[in-house]
Amino acid sequence: MARAMWKGSIGFSLVNIPVSLSPAVREQDLHFHLLHDADSGRIREKRVCEKDGKEVPYEHTVKGYELDKHRVVSVTREELKSLDPRADKTIAIENFVKLSDVDPLYFERSYYVEPEKSAGKAYALLVAALSETGRVGIARVVLSTKQHLCLIRVLGNVLVLTTLAYDAEVAQAPKLEHPQTNARELTMAKALVSQLETPFEPAAYRDEYRERVLELLRQKAKGAHLTLAEAPEALPSGSLTEVLERSLARSREGKEAKEAPPKRRARTRAAAGSHSHSR
Repeated sequence: MARAMWKGSIGFSLVNIPVSLSPAVREQDLHFHLLHDADSGRIREKRVCEKDGKEVPYEHTVKGYELDKHRVVSVTREELKSLDPRADKTIAIENFVKLSDVDPLYFERSYYVEPEKSAGKAYALLVAALSETGRVGIARVVLSTKQHLCLIRVLGNVLVLTTLAYDAEVAQAPKLEHPQTNARELTMAKALVSQLETPFEPAAYRDEYRERVLELLRQKAKGAHLTLAEAPEALPSGSLTEVLERSLARSREGKEAKEAPPKRRARTRAAAGSHSHSR
């Protein structure tokens, strides 16, 4: 479990439950430095005034907001800080709703909510109440001087807090007019969905691009000379019906290969290999 990054309490009505938050998701982005290709020297960014071309120390900078093309208003950090929401260290639950009523489009970052030692019973009671009613809490919390709308739900026997986008931040969905599909295409599309249906197992999906980049870096660190990968194959051509037919056949073959006993799979691979050599 990650170290707690926030401590406070969950509050609803007159109930108060001391808790702490820790990140539920670890970002694994690869961070690169910008280097000079000639000598591998680090490239540094500088704050340069566009009027006099001189570098400006951080303490002599202020923030500016463009109201329109002709007006830019400057504001100091102290002025902005005076407007920060009051960090009262409370996750204030305002309502309880059905989870199905909250579109995942609004979900942002998630945190595990752990009780302080003195709050075990009250925490367990909230977990049981949410579990048995099938509801989640909608609350507000201040994290890093920003007030967030958030959702509190049960995962197993742990509460999870997920920050939500405000409605004004979510762009309106585009209005589309779909062309008419025929019954045969719809039947094949539904069959393809059925063939590819599985229970969701997060561990089955890996960040393959990140793994390839890390392997590239390891090989380059060893002095290996690498050739660039070929471009991916073009998308299949043909009518929608033909593409669906080929997709169904390919999916069926893959499913049969997975379900085949190990010996049969080995024979199938061997046969495929000898067939390719014979060509």
